[in-house]
Amino acid sequence: MKRKISYLLLVFLLLSACSQASTSERDWTKPSWDEITSEAEGTEVRLYMWGGDEGINQYIDEWVTPRMKENHGLTLERVPMDTPEILQKLQTEKQAGKQEGTIDLIWINGENFKNAKENGLLMGSFTHTLPNFTDYYDTNSPAFQTDFGTAVDGMEAPWGKVQFVFHYDSDKIEDPPASFEELHAWIHNNPGKFTYPRAEDFTGNAFLRHILYAQAGEPEDIYGQPLEEERIAETAQHTWTYLNDITGDLWRSGEHYPNSLTELDRLYSQGEVWMTMGYNESRAESLIEEGVFPESTRSFVMEPGSIGNTHFLSIPFNSQNRPGALTAINEMLSPEAQLAKFKPKYWGENTPISFEKLSEEMRKQFKTVERGKSVLPPEKLEKSFLPESEAAYVELMREQWFNEVVQK
Repeated sequence: MKRKISYLLLVFLLLSACSQASTSERDWTKPSWDEITSEAEGTEVRLYMWGGDEGINQYIDEWVTPRMKENHGLTLERVPMDTPEILQKLQTEKQAGKQEGTIDLIWINGENFKNAKENGLLMGSFTHTLPNFTDYYDTNSPAFQTDFGTAVDGMEAPWGKVQFVFHYDSDKIEDPPASFEELHAWIHNNPGKFTYPRAEDFTGNAFLRHILYAQAGEPEDIYGQPLEEERIAETAQHTWTYLNDITGDLWRSGEHYPNSLTELDRLYSQGEVWMTMGYNESRAESLIEEGVFPESTRSFVMEPGSIGNTHFLSIPFNSQNRPGALTAINEMLSPEAQLAKFKPKYWGENTPISFEKLSEEMRKQFKTVERGKSVLPPEKLEKSFLPESEAAYVELMREQWFNEVVQK
């Protein structure tokens, strides 16, 4: 009898192990969508993402998370962490041979996607599996085919798109600069009232790339070409000259640069500087509503243009809950989730969804959203839009800024 019980226990343990292995190692892009969502029900999905924007955090916590629970029985856990740290965690797990990871879903794009793809840190192609991507997005859009010059290959799903703008206090600045040349003059005429985040920060690095674009003969000389340092040497030198020339008139005479956009926003909200900036044309609205930014906050872009990009959701190579991750991404790409994200109450960012694929009622709901006084008209944003350069430029600006500006 004891031998029989032991045998049954062994069989049970083996079946459990096989079931666990099938869930974590199975190719979940093959089953039907109903099977995927059925497997996801009642599970937990751990979403690792940058947590530096309270409006974005509130959107996840107050809108997305309850909807996941209501529609799919999923428990979504948001884990705030800078993306490079997320990739380092995944790299450590990969080197240790850890196939049962701690991360199910990540928010990613640009240089981080390039690094994750090249180091085998992602699950693989999955976007063809998602009904909402197929039904509501232009799957052949160039914006979804490459990410900062890196082929996407279906390894990340488009979650949103943003465009870089500058914010200013219209009670203090009547006419904001119309070009980077005018910004140069404005900084000298208003010492201590402008600064930018360090090049290690995503926003600070984008500011530097705007200067690089402005110093080139044409912006396309940068974003339309692979990085060749010799080819852009003169343009880069003009960039460092520009930045060194304004240093003495920056906040604290350039002796300290904000470590993050959050720090720059705080300086702006306290009136120490009169401008801030960011990769979301409508992000100021929630901050105005919360009383963080003054009601007089408005936004502007400058010649030769404003850099914009698409950002994505992806699944790590060792996600323990791939059905849950796929279900969560599909839900976050839905028209309803995109509409809630489009509204200024939480995030207010633009959407990569294809309006022509939406129902007439859903299109009407998008069109009637009032994005707020601080948001530039769509026509202005579209006219000024500039594509991202390849990811290698991000690293170049980070390294050279420290050598050419900080250490000067």
